[in-house]
Amino acid sequence: MKPTLDESQPIFQQIAQMIMDEIVGGELNEEEQIPSENELSRFYNINRATVRKGLQALVDAGIIYKQRGIGMFVMKGAKLQLLKERQRLYREQFVLPLLEEAKRIELSKEMVVKMILEEEQ
Repeated sequence: MKPTLDESQPIFQQIAQMIMDEIVGGELNEEEQIPSENELSRFYNINRATVRKGLQALVDAGIIYKQRGIGMFVMKGAKLQLLKERQRLYREQFVLPLLEEAKRIELSKEMVVKMILEEEQ
């Protein structure tokens, strides 16, 4: 977890995003227990209801699940689900606009690919 929260988006969304980032990054594995509401609220010095709202968003999305009296855990298949969603967003936010601009300035897809491959060297 990152040490601070910021004003970029609502806090509950930042909590959910940090957990998703840890799942994608491999810091939290499938079937692994996540920090509790109390731990997160103490660590960030925020209201427990705010943490609960962020965690509930992840439950609703099928990323984590609750085990009554034990805690919350990363759902099996959560990493793959998150990766697919991030790949979809990456395409929408970066690839499609890149190709649209390339077309505007008369660069073929092949030329764009060549530019990318040259950057990798």
